[in-house]
Amino acid sequence: GILTRALALNRENKARESDPAGLNPELCLLVPPENLAEVRLVTELEVHSSPTLRQVVEAVERKSDFEDMFISQVGRTDDASENRVDWSDIYGQQHAKRALEIAAAGGHNAVLIGPPGSGKTLLAKAYAGVLPELSEEESLEVTQLYSVCGFLSGQETLIQQRPFRSPHHTVTKAGMIGGGRNPRPGEISLANYGVLFLDELPEFRREVLECLRQPLEDRELTLTRQGGSITYPAHVSVIASMNPCPCGFYGSQGRDCRCTPLQIQTYRGRISGPLLDRFDIHIDVPRLNYSEISQKNNEINSEINSEISTGINIGTESSQTVKGRVITARQRQWARLGAAKTNAEMNAKETRKYCQLTPGGESLLRKIFDSEHLSARAHDRILRTARTIADLAGSPEIFPEHLAESIQLRVLDRRCR
Repeated sequence: GILTRALALNRENKARESDPAGLNPELCLLVPPENLAEVRLVTELEVHSSPTLRQVVEAVERKSDFEDMFISQVGRTDDASENRVDWSDIYGQQHAKRALEIAAAGGHNAVLIGPPGSGKTLLAKAYAGVLPELSEEESLEVTQLYSVCGFLSGQETLIQQRPFRSPHHTVTKAGMIGGGRNPRPGEISLANYGVLFLDELPEFRREVLECLRQPLEDRELTLTRQGGSITYPAHVSVIASMNPCPCGFYGSQGRDCRCTPLQIQTYRGRISGPLLDRFDIHIDVPRLNYSEISQKNNEINSEINSEISTGINIGTESSQTVKGRVITARQRQWARLGAAKTNAEMNAKETRKYCQLTPGGESLLRKIFDSEHLSARAHDRILRTARTIADLAGSPEIFPEHLAESIQLRVLDRRCR
């Protein structure tokens, strides 16, 4: 937590600078050598280190320099050590890739539904690789959260990669949202400005899932304890996965489902309607057949031969290509909503202002809303997803085809109601 203390002291110094009398000099921070690299992330603050209090006293009394005076400031570096799945490494699943690209462009929560082995986990890991890099402010906030938990090593740089957290379904409520005698951030805050992947969503305890409802709506959570309250950020994209039934093969081609209708209903009922409403996108991830897998292998062979002969890569799109489109769509949102704000974070007033439909789109949404008995929250989330699809297409207006694709991306509304 030393980074949090350094930021607080830096704010205090800025307040002292605004003092017209100028009676309060700026404060510096003295830390043990093990904390020096971390606090030097706050580049505006004067920081010194000494291994013992005796040496601190000697330096102050003699008005001499500390031994660390000429240690360079710690800056940002790219963390290339993390090996993430590339978009082009995933077999088939073009519909799921398109849906996740929409989710990344607008910061939407998504749930993947499909049989075991269809690639849900791989898609979630690839999703993290198409998100834009963290801004300076976002990077410092993420690093601060990891500092509070003691997850930073002695020689730290700012965390620049967006976090990817994947807690096991046995995680406790305190582990998910934070808490304890000395409150610490939970998984949802450690995934701030990144991805929280919930694999096998129905297997999580209901109380753990229900505690996510408020932070997913407000983008922050407040823990109240006897000693006071503390607020943690939760600007997170939740990607969840689930099987269509307990055995996993309901609706799967070539495999018979052994589950009864009651078992399927009970399994899906573990996810409450209010929580499901907070997922903007529901994606079918079907089992791949052999021709799709062999087609991928043929693409790889063709790509190798093409690169040898012409130097041109004709393979499937890479994560970098998809990220370019995601960044372009987000830039349109930032120009409309303000820096770092996405379509998924629009409030009701902004949704009405920026998600206006044509008469044809209004008629389509009214028909779907009445026939599927959607909630007001689902209505707004369909509009926000349609706004993202229009941004990806470079369209200032939401046309019926954008709205139709947004509606198609909510398959659980049709299955579970």
